[in-house]
Amino acid sequence: MTAQPATADPEEKPGFVDRLRARMPWFDHVMRAQQRYNDAKGDFYAAGITYFTIFALFPLLMLGFSVGGFVLANEPELLQQVEDRIRSTFSSELGQQLVTLMDSAIESRGAVGIIGLATAAWAGLGWMANLREALSQMWGLFREEADGFVKTKLSDLVALVTTFAAILVTLVLSALGNSSVLENVLNWMGFPDSPVLTVVLRLSSITVSVLVSWLLFTWIIARLPRESLSFRSSVRAGLIAAVAFEVFKLVGSIYLRSVLTGPAGATFGPVLGLMVFAYITSRLILFSTCWAATVPENMREEEIPAPPPAVINNRVIARPGLQIWQVVAAATAGALGALSFSRRRR
Repeated sequence: MTAQPATADPEEKPGFVDRLRARMPWFDHVMRAQQRYNDAKGDFYAAGITYFTIFALFPLLMLGFSVGGFVLANEPELLQQVEDRIRSTFSSELGQQLVTLMDSAIESRGAVGIIGLATAAWAGLGWMANLREALSQMWGLFREEADGFVKTKLSDLVALVTTFAAILVTLVLSALGNSSVLENVLNWMGFPDSPVLTVVLRLSSITVSVLVSWLLFTWIIARLPRESLSFRSSVRAGLIAAVAFEVFKLVGSIYLRSVLTGPAGATFGPVLGLMVFAYITSRLILFSTCWAATVPENMREEEIPAPPPAVINNRVIARPGLQIWQVVAAATAGALGALSFSRRRR
């Protein structure tokens, strides 16, 4: 959280962007946050978070299949209904192959669950370590000495569990605040349908979603870095991330509806949409963190360390004395020179 001093030439005329920054403090704050984001390699860390997010989905799917296998194994009637639905949907040979594959997956549900759980823990720790390191870099928290391996992994495990719990609470609250859920509740209570009520429910759903996302992003920005920070510096940054995230969700839903119409879009659209969703969300969180880190109250001048003490080393050069033959040669050369000089004068 250090501020880099400007080194502009005082005689140079400020440019258009510099005049805007001087005139509008909020724009100057945006430019400072963007500079911090670029200096801290925000895109690089966002790509790493996206990779671990996509990678962690496969073990989670394995866990889902394992849980589904345990449920179907304990519910024979439900299993029979699923098998009948598969046979009626697909052809006889393909349907029987799918049923056989499902039965083998149910039989190996224990091994699939153990492998999925171990892989999910490993991928989740990698995701959390990358996220915490990225947030710390955005805040400018450069630690000279890292903690031990075991202590760091335990800290990441605690952060992973709490983050997963916070995400589950966010999803539950967002589902309860959905406009369709609220409309069903009001219809059950006897309220008639009306266009005004639909608009109010839609606005209420968006408001609840923004509030819940605001709490989640504020907690991520303030508590997930390697060194926890105060919520006061992260409240406005969390609100910016929540509003931008809600706008992005609306645009993303329109994108998915337009892409999933064709066969190629139905095959690759969800995967590409998930990657774009994870990458944009990561960038929103990291940029909002840079916004919180570049608030004037969080910025301080960079401390210049004192130079190390000077060490003076005396260098002694030992030169050997003249040899006898060197003295005789020098005297002879001097005598010959003086003799030749005296003859020329005569």
